Amino acid sequence: MPGPLLAAAGGGPLARTIRAKLTEALQPTHLEVRDDSPRHGGPPGAETHFGVLVVSGRFAGLPLLQRHRLVHEALRAELAGPLHALQVIARTPQQWESDPHAPPAPPCLGGSKREQRRRDREEEEAAPGQQ
Repeated sequence: MPGPLLAAAGGGPLARTIRAKLTEALQPTHLEVRDDSPRHGGPPGAETHFGVLVVSGRFAGLPLLQRHRLVHEALRAELAGPLHALQVIARTPQQWESDPHAPPAPPCLGGSKREQRRRDREEEEAAPGQQ
């Protein structure tokens, strides 16, 4: 089994805040914070999309929804502000020991509201008079 990992203090300010808050709230034995923002078309350094893998004894006996709620509660201020999307993997130490692999990050399903408006305009222009 891999030893405890508390991801290095690298990353931008939001990544460091996420790491610090989850460490304080959940005392994880393993923590990975992944900044997925560049995959979502934001400007460099945007820090808007993250994935976290948290392994904590605090999750023992809790259903997945309750585990996610603990993570979200710890990051309440960030989720209300700069953090737009958060993928959460929350496991107990026993679960992590039996399978110490994180699933791959989900693909970006696309675009901003601006891109959606552009697609809508293009569809309207391609089919004039059909409403």
